[in-house]
Order: sequence, then structure tokens, then C-alpha cells
Amino acid sequence: MRKKLAQILVVDDQEEILFSAKMILKKHFETFTTNSPKKIISILSENDINVVLLDMNYRIGFEDGREGIHWLKEIKELSPQTIVILMTAFGKIETAVEGIKIGAFDYVLKPWNNEKLLEVIDKAVTESRKNSKKTAEKVEKTEKKYFVGTSVKIKQAYSIAEKVARTDANVLILGENGTGKYVFAEYIHQHSERRNQPFVHVDLGSLSDNLFESELFGYAKGAFTDAKIDTPGRFENASNGTIFLDEIGNIPLHLQAKLLHVLQTKTVTRLGESKPRPLNVRVIAATNSDIKTEVKNKTFREDLLYRINTMEINLPSLRERKDDIVPMANFILEQIAEKYNQENWHFEENAAPYLEKYPWKGNVREMENKIERALILAENNTISVMDLDILDFEEIQENDENPLSEMEKGAIEKALFKHNGNISKTAEELGLSRAALYRRIEKYDLKN
Repeated sequence: MRKKLAQILVVDDQEEILFSAKMILKKHFETFTTNSPKKIISILSENDINVVLLDMNYRIGFEDGREGIHWLKEIKELSPQTIVILMTAFGKIETAVEGIKIGAFDYVLKPWNNEKLLEVIDKAVTESRKNSKKTAEKVEKTEKKYFVGTSVKIKQAYSIAEKVARTDANVLILGENGTGKYVFAEYIHQHSERRNQPFVHVDLGSLSDNLFESELFGYAKGAFTDAKIDTPGRFENASNGTIFLDEIGNIPLHLQAKLLHVLQTKTVTRLGESKPRPLNVRVIAATNSDIKTEVKNKTFREDLLYRINTMEINLPSLRERKDDIVPMANFILEQIAEKYNQENWHFEENAAPYLEKYPWKGNVREMENKIERALILAENNTISVMDLDILDFEEIQENDENPLSEMEKGAIEKALFKHNGNISKTAEELGLSRAALYRRIEKYDLKN
């Protein structure tokens, strides 16, 4: 059953077309009509139009559809969530297809079949409501709270992020596991001109080699056994927005070359196709590995590093920002309590020194997990040190020479020993895919 709440605008210079469209549509939708495209702007400004049915020609002697393309661009600029369906004669389909490439939803041929017209408009209305929902979600995301803190290193990192967000420069975020690289990438996106476009996160560490191209670049129908339909990849899904390539240091060399080609040419070619598709995507990458040492060891391409780190941001561990630990814990507790629709939660009075002394090997992610678990288990809205489970721990021995890699190597060695070399159990404990663990074993030369 069609919803009458949807508003449709029909724009055509022929009165008989407007009359015919209104007779068909008014039973199902609130319908507006105009014979002058110059009135489109005022009608859109005064009404919540879901779909515009737009003719492509308005002046006698000008039948190339250029006017329709012009007004399509105007509508998309003024009201991005409004869906445009182009109307054209049979011999002018080529121009309508061009319109679809720049943002039209579909086209209908004149004279139209009434049922088919209604079917296309129904789909367009559904798409319009999805767009409106996405816009509302994006506004909500923009209002997300971020904890900055007072340490010099983190304030410096946020300062750089705010400056680089105003540009389209590619960014490389470095830091240990759990330091908030995803949150930082999202922060940059939300403070950029692309904030109302997609933010697509890709965990490269969890992608197996044989899925890398199809996931990132997409594939054509029939490209491989299970390719039932044409499918865009993550890069296309991030069109006009930001793609966040997490754990970029884990990509094998032969796949690094394919990624570099996409970044250099700003095009992507789906598996099974030969024609490249243009890309307009901002790239933010992140890694917890010592990427410059990997370049030196020739396990990461130097030209790819130059391509992704126009701007480099280093995120400090919690051990490097001890003054922020207690305020951050309070911030996280507030966020988690809000998530569970609870109020007035707090830590017991003597919790602060224990929070500061605990090494937080997993950084912010570990803190979030411990606080969420504690809130679930605690009583009387008070979280104790026992609830947090932060009394029994080993001190971290810092290594001034390449600390990130040494810590990761040590953790892998310890887990492998614990599980007698069982890859599946070791990967599960470390939170890695089997493919990512194998790459690290090779990287650190941990083979038996």
C-alpha cells in the first residue's frame, strides 16, 4: 500500500503531461506540478519534496537534454535527499543515462505505462526516506562527544587533526592497539567538508588475501563462481566521503601494489571488468606497526607509505598520558551508562590511584571493556576496584628501540607458547584473523 505522505513534484512544459501525471499520482501522493523549471527552487524550499519527476527539454529547438541536466544538478545541490526521475522520449535515452551517472535515480519514457511509472516512483520514495534517515543519523554522529584530555601529546594530535580535516590530504594514524585510531579517523571525517557523506571502515587485518580485491574494489556479475550480481567495493561505497583503511601495515606486498595503483590513479576497476571507474574518496589509514621499519625491511612499499601519509598523526598510549586516565575513565563511564539508559554511576573514592597505576596494555579499548563489564556486575551505582579487575597485573617493560613492534612480538610469542603453537587458538586470544597472525609470524620471524 502506497503512503500518501510522500510529496511528488512534476516539472514539464506541456500542460497535458502535467494534467495526466497529476491524475495518476494524486490518488497515492501529494502532487505538485509546474511548467517552468525556474520555479523548482522555490517549490523545494517551501515543501518537503521526496521525488521530482523532471522533463529534460523545455524550449522548442533545444532537444539535447542539457536543460534537464542543468536542473538535475541544481536539485541535487539544493536538496541532496530529494530523488530525481528524468522523463525523456525514446530517442533521447543516452542523455538520460548521463543524468543517472551524475545523480538521477532512474528515467521513464514518454508516453509512459501508468503502472510502471507508479512502480518507479514507489522505489524512489523508499530511497528518499532512506536518504532522510541517513541524513538524520549523520547529524547525530556529528554531535558525538570526543574526550580530548590535557596531555601535551594528545592535544597536539587533535590540533593536527582539526587542521588536516579542513583539507583532502591523506592521513596516516600511528599508535598502539586500542589508542583510538578509529575514533580519531571518525573525528577527522566529522570535522571535514565530507561529514555528510559515507565513512567506510575497512579492517584490512581481517581480510584474507583472496577477498582483498573483491571487498575493496568490487566485482562484476560472473567474475567468479558466487558473483551473482554487479557489486561495488568499499572504495565505491565511500564515494565522496572517507575510507578508513585500518591495519594497513598487514597488507602483503603483492596486494600493496594494487592498492597503490588505486590511490595513484584515483580510479578503481571491479574484478571482471576492464574499464576503470573514477573515485572521489578521502583516505585515512592506520597501523599499530612500526611502518618505517617495515619500509626499511622491504615488507612495506616506500611509495605506498608516501602516498598514504601526507599527514602523519601519532596517538600516545595511556601510559604516556597518565593525567588523562581518571578523567577518561569518568568520561567512558558516563558514555556507557548512557548506552544502558542508566544514571548517577561513579567510581568508589579510592579507585583513582589504582586506575593510574594499572598499565592499560590495551589502552582505551581495554579501559572501555573493563568499565562496561564492571557496570554490568556492580551494585548501588558504584564501581569498585574489584569490579574493574585491575589489581593483578604485570608492569610493562618499555623498550626505547621500537617499543610497538617489540611488545607485539612478545605478545605473539607468549600466546603461541601458551597454546603450543596452535594458530587458531593463538589468533582468537590476540583478536586477530588467522591470515593476520600468519603475516605477523612471518614479519617477526617466529617460524619454528
